[in-house]
Amino acid sequence: MPFSPQKRKGTMSGILFVAIFAAAATFISDFPAVKALGISPLVIGIVIGIFYANTLHNQTPEAWQGGITFSAKKILRFAIVFYGFRLTFQEIIDVGLAGFLVSLIMLASTFILGTWLGHKIFGMEKDTSMLTASGASVCGAAAVLATEPVLKSEEYKAAIAVSMVVLFGTISMFLYPVLYTAIIEPSAGFLHMTAKEFGIYVGGTIHEVAQVVAVPASVPGSPKEMADAAVIVKMTRVIMIAPMLIILGIYLSYSAKKEGGAGEKVKLVIPWFAVYFIGVAGFNSLHLVPADIVNIINEIDTFLLTMAMTALGMGTRFAKFKGLGLAPVYTASAMFVWLVVGGFILTKAVCSVF
Repeated sequence: MPFSPQKRKGTMSGILFVAIFAAAATFISDFPAVKALGISPLVIGIVIGIFYANTLHNQTPEAWQGGITFSAKKILRFAIVFYGFRLTFQEIIDVGLAGFLVSLIMLASTFILGTWLGHKIFGMEKDTSMLTASGASVCGAAAVLATEPVLKSEEYKAAIAVSMVVLFGTISMFLYPVLYTAIIEPSAGFLHMTAKEFGIYVGGTIHEVAQVVAVPASVPGSPKEMADAAVIVKMTRVIMIAPMLIILGIYLSYSAKKEGGAGEKVKLVIPWFAVYFIGVAGFNSLHLVPADIVNIINEIDTFLLTMAMTALGMGTRFAKFKGLGLAPVYTASAMFVWLVVGGFILTKAVCSVF
């Protein structure tokens, strides 16, 4: 169906609607009491979005949904690309081998664990288990949508996986800042993490890119190296979706041949926004853009990220979780425990060596 003027108008209205909510979140974040708590506009945006999704959703035109979806997907990727202006290759090198290893091990272990638990222990279909596992192990909803064409699965299975990503990713976004301020930072010995180590932990274990960005922003007085380490490690995980899908395609082809099928070729979906992010960070490493211009870009980028988080919240309707059965929740819960506890132990172990 052509992108008619009427549909275009509805989409633009939806984007403007999200922008108004994001502006309200930004305004609220500037309140002295809110600032003192270190709550970022990204967190406020998703809370407002969730409130809207479960109260006023039916009061807004259906035509606006295209703009809300556009904000949650396209604007998010655009904002992440330009997040590269906050980083340089020099800073990326500082994260080092530790960040890479945490990304690799957490991705592989979470995907294998989630697929096995979902299918073998909790009785879900293999496709649903893989989609749920890909969302937790790589980059949330984007990973689910990238994995879906490889599996050639039905849309409702992806919807289940995305619902779990939104639920447990949102829990993570609120849990991690509390863990850091209440336990990790004041502790001594094994429970203590430096700001950089905590950033690696966040980037290696939280579902969505925007949620990873939100966590350091929600820690009062957090140093820049925490946010940088978190985003760099997370983007390392995102980039790894390409080799993961190649390996998954080879596995599916091998399984099909083993079962007497044709072993068709599978389509590889590359998350280009992650590649562009690296390109922007490389450009920023040359310091060709004046610092005051970079600051303006970063302020605009923060607002775009707030829009994306608000739109993500607008898609979080509690009714979605009814009628799905408990198997997806059990599977996602088990992966969540592994990410939080296993990820912490792994990050401490890797950082102690490197």
